[in-house]
Amino acid sequence: IRISMGANKDLVIIDSDLSEEEYKNIGLDESILQKNVEIEPKDINDVNDLFQRVMNADKWELTLFTSGTTGIPKRITHNLRSITKAVKVSVQNSQDVWGFAYNPTHIAGIQVFFQALFNLNHIVRLFQLSKSEIFSAISNYQVTNLSATPTFYRLLLDPKNTFPSIKRITSGGEKFDENLRLPLQRMFPNAKILNVYASTEIGTLFASEGEIFTVKQHLQDFVKVVDEELYVAGEFVGKSEDIKLVDGWFKTGDRVEIIALDPLRIRFLGRVNESINVGGYKVFPTEVEELINSIPGVKRSLVYGKKNSVLGNIVLCDVERSDNSLTEPQILEFLGDKLQPFKIPRIIRFVDEIETTRTGKISRK
Repeated sequence: IRISMGANKDLVIIDSDLSEEEYKNIGLDESILQKNVEIEPKDINDVNDLFQRVMNADKWELTLFTSGTTGIPKRITHNLRSITKAVKVSVQNSQDVWGFAYNPTHIAGIQVFFQALFNLNHIVRLFQLSKSEIFSAISNYQVTNLSATPTFYRLLLDPKNTFPSIKRITSGGEKFDENLRLPLQRMFPNAKILNVYASTEIGTLFASEGEIFTVKQHLQDFVKVVDEELYVAGEFVGKSEDIKLVDGWFKTGDRVEIIALDPLRIRFLGRVNESINVGGYKVFPTEVEELINSIPGVKRSLVYGKKNSVLGNIVLCDVERSDNSLTEPQILEFLGDKLQPFKIPRIIRFVDEIETTRTGKISRK
């Protein structure tokens, strides 16, 4: 990024481990990766010189690919202004040390990079490290800021460790599980925990200390809810031939519940296309997963549907345990008085590990 911005050359970032089929799906020829592009070298005198060159890269564009848990990635292009609109620069941020836990090829990682760069902060790589290596890095470098997915934090939980250096935790990329907040607060006692709504298409849009987001005054005319789906004005969306706006609005694919109208306050419930139709009733996996994840002995869970000739679909669930003595009847008993019968999984399968995507989200393919 630094080299491309210094030379004002546009940049396309893709994962290094894509398969040949994945390259085809996103419209790229794998041979393009073998092509060398010469960029005129520009000597950088110091950090301030680098910072000025980055800030002056007004025509520079960055192309990324969406990192959803399902479907073919979409190609999205941002300029410097749109990719950094949520960056906050201040004296208070000047001493931050960022733990880099996101995939660096996706928008969440890029935004952490710019937040650290614009405040001249240190960055400590945590991405793809083991749990013990992450703990050591946080302690050794006195990391102050962590930004990651709820799945990452759930895997990081350890009641035997606390890290007082962390002052701010942000969670994004998936619906935040409120059952995660208390154990996170115990592990990071001095941290303010924020829930962030962002996507590759629009960058960061909302932040909240809880599960309910208040749409700020300057965004009131650019956000709306139609049939329980969040829409965002097209001007907030990066350039993409893969996105078709509806009367100038972008359908985010996120299902929300309206809590209040003035000002607009919403709660995210999950992805619209992830609902499971059971005999005409909709089941949203994240609702069931949150309850299952709150059971002692559950590390994480994945709820999904399976075709059924009578009901259309039935609900199934994979569970990754932290306590192998936990049984299926115990889980079903727990869910019995908390969910409507059609939402309760018919079959619970215990697995060694639930697959995650490159960006640290639970894979729902």
